[in-house]
Amino acid sequence: MSEMPLTPARLWKHMTPDQRTRAARAFWSDPDAVDDQIQAVVLIAQQKKFRPKTVAGLDVARKTRHLASLLALPDLLAARALILYHLAEHRPMMGAFLDELGIAHKDGLIEDENVKPDEQKLGAAAAALGARFPAGDVALYLNTLLCQDPATWDGLRGVPQLTP
Repeated sequence: MSEMPLTPARLWKHMTPDQRTRAARAFWSDPDAVDDQIQAVVLIAQQKKFRPKTVAGLDVARKTRHLASLLALPDLLAARALILYHLAEHRPMMGAFLDELGIAHKDGLIEDENVKPDEQKLGAAAAALGARFPAGDVALYLNTLLCQDPATWDGLRGVPQLTP
């Protein structure tokens, strides 16, 4: 993934089918993602040759399956799905990483908006995460941080845990 600029859409494309399914489920289950869900309905309708009304009327399981089957998502939709996936499924991992860095958080969510991690600690924190959690989940999380906020997380570039 390092030969091209890292984007949420590229991360989505490189996720495993299981990760995409879990991310899509988190996306459709979030009551605050209505605007993004409408965009996803239109995208699915275009890709699958359905009417948007038909897609909107599907149950969460079907919408999840359809969204997860799309390899190409716009960056904004992919970014939202990645965030919701981590919030729904990986808060313990997020919290563990922030604990390793000594960054204050509440259940994996950073409390201070202007946080800048100590770059000297990033490699060790990534290694500790890699020792505790599945490599694919760690790689996706660290890459998500890097593409969502490269100015803050640029020190992660080159850590071995970026690749599963």
